[in-house]
Amino acid sequence: MIEVSKDIVRKVYPKKDPWSHKGDYGKLLVIAGSYRITGAPVLIARAALRSGVDTVYLAGPKRAMDVAANSYPTFINLPLDGNQLEQKHLSEIADFADEMNITAVAIGPGLWRSPETRKTVIEIVKNFEFPMVIDADAIRAMKTAKEILKGKTCVLSPHANEFFELTGEKVENEVKDRMEKVSEQAKILGTTILLKGHVDVIADDVKVATNKINDPRMSKGGCGDTLTGICAAFLARRINQIDTFTAACASAYINGRAGQLAAKKFREGLLPTDLIENIPEVIREIVK
Repeated sequence: MIEVSKDIVRKVYPKKDPWSHKGDYGKLLVIAGSYRITGAPVLIARAALRSGVDTVYLAGPKRAMDVAANSYPTFINLPLDGNQLEQKHLSEIADFADEMNITAVAIGPGLWRSPETRKTVIEIVKNFEFPMVIDADAIRAMKTAKEILKGKTCVLSPHANEFFELTGEKVENEVKDRMEKVSEQAKILGTTILLKGHVDVIADDVKVATNKINDPRMSKGGCGDTLTGICAAFLARRINQIDTFTAACASAYINGRAGQLAAKKFREGLLPTDLIENIPEVIREIVK
């Protein structure tokens, strides 16, 4: 068993080549949001940028993309017709990903859970060959198509309820139980799982790790979206490519430590945007 520490984060941030150019450190596509849930794409994208990805592209229903377009000047958006992700959007998203030459995908937060959206998520995960972080509603969609995860370069980042819907396994508030069940399911699914909690548990088909760097005041909507963005930023890299297990461990540490720093200042008033603004401080603590 591995306990996540600063050392694993140092692997992610070697000295940057002075001749590196835009795209070397990733072009991330975020597929997220819906008519009602408009903030998730922004939180993912901003966390990814603070973690070092070069460019973020967003695809989602028009209302969510309008919010994103007004939130940050460099986001490049694909507004989709309608209030939710649907199968009619598949070719449009695929063309967008190809045109923008993306290197990784983050999918799930805010998409919601209609049967049509679930079918569309399954098709995207099945047909895209990019490294991928699958979170939130996209995890729930995988319940009926778990077999397509085997062999994919991806990280699933569920909380306990999402883990239960995906696997049928209930986890206790006890680290040993979580380690056993996450490790077993990572082997069955052939993927990397990052189970979020007071102690995060990360496993692939060989290794298992725990991350104890967290704060209970991070139990706010959006603090899982920030984790998704950080992890996806690492998977997107062309230079210094990061494997899924390392990406999951490092992102859990950075997200948790940024949350600790934000909670020290804001206590119960912590917001996910506060966490995002502390990501560079975490990197500064570790990378000299």
